[in-house]
Amino acid sequence: MFRPLFFLLSILLLSPTNALHNPTPKDDAKPKVQIALLLDTSNSMDGLIEQAKSQLWKMVNELALTEKDGQSPDIEIALYEYGNDGLNSREGYIRQVSALTTDLDLISEKLFSLTTNGGEEYCGWVIGNATAQLEWSKNQGDLKLIIIAGNEPFDQGPRDFRESCKTAISHGIQINTIFCGNYEEGVRTHWKKGADLADGLYFNIDPNAEVVYIPTPYDDEILRLNEELNKTYIYYGAHGKEMSARQEAQDANAASMGQANMASRASFKAKKQYNNAEWDIVDAMEEDPDLLEEVADEQLPEEMQGMSLEEREAYVKEMAAKREKIRAQILELDQKARAYRAEKEREMNEEKDANTLDAVMLKALRQQAGEKGFGG
Repeated sequence: MFRPLFFLLSILLLSPTNALHNPTPKDDAKPKVQIALLLDTSNSMDGLIEQAKSQLWKMVNELALTEKDGQSPDIEIALYEYGNDGLNSREGYIRQVSALTTDLDLISEKLFSLTTNGGEEYCGWVIGNATAQLEWSKNQGDLKLIIIAGNEPFDQGPRDFRESCKTAISHGIQINTIFCGNYEEGVRTHWKKGADLADGLYFNIDPNAEVVYIPTPYDDEILRLNEELNKTYIYYGAHGKEMSARQEAQDANAASMGQANMASRASFKAKKQYNNAEWDIVDAMEEDPDLLEEVADEQLPEEMQGMSLEEREAYVKEMAAKREKIRAQILELDQKARAYRAEKEREMNEEKDANTLDAVMLKALRQQAGEKGFGG
């Protein structure tokens, strides 16, 4: 039985005109993992989209555990949809849903908004767009991946997939292809060829396979701590309240896919890569300690309005200390949950084919990350 895949995804960063704080740019030397997810949203791909929704947080959790030269990487995800009749035919039935971004709440929001509709699937075209349009790192040591999934022949459309794949790898972008159907059919219809041309890996999945969640004895406490973690966020700026509501909405979306999935999201929220400096004062002040001197009273939550600067600083310091403590507790529980889940997965794989998609996909990502010097 095939097992679900792990996917990652993204959207345009908030414009500087949105009246939110613009944090100091991060150190360009920090390692990056960049993944563009290209999803077929034609009629038959509802199962694929559901699998992507259910596996986002598990996948980014795995990537967040890697390190390179002693540093945790920034994780950037981009999202494209293709093969949907609702999209512009002159643009190849392709839409960039989101550019590369570290804002995975936004990725989750966009992923849950995808709908399917019949169309023409042009793999070569969408790969070409992702290669040319996204802001890929120029650092040869960073991991840059395109992951494309679909169920029609890879050579459909007016743009030669061979040229698109060769162009991608010439920029250091590897391509992993995922055919939704029989392995040999994917080989015959050039999905494996696409991966081979760009130093990537080819897989096949059953897009309608039921997602298997493995609950752990630690999930309930992780979810309780997640509720406490949310209370440490302090929104600010013209759109801060809206972004805070989006955080809660993505908690709800993750929970709709099962308790274990929500626990995976909560675990990611406890990691360094989950940063909301664009709208959260605690994160923003790590980059700009003078932020509170710049924010208007009306752009703060009610509980902070009317406070003196000293009172505001003390309140933020208190929330930051609480967050650090809660995150440490979640990470400790997450380590135990991961060990428990890994043992259960080994037991399941002994009863079935050990070459399941989730095991193979994680192995592939670890292999490709390892080749770039990421360990963990």
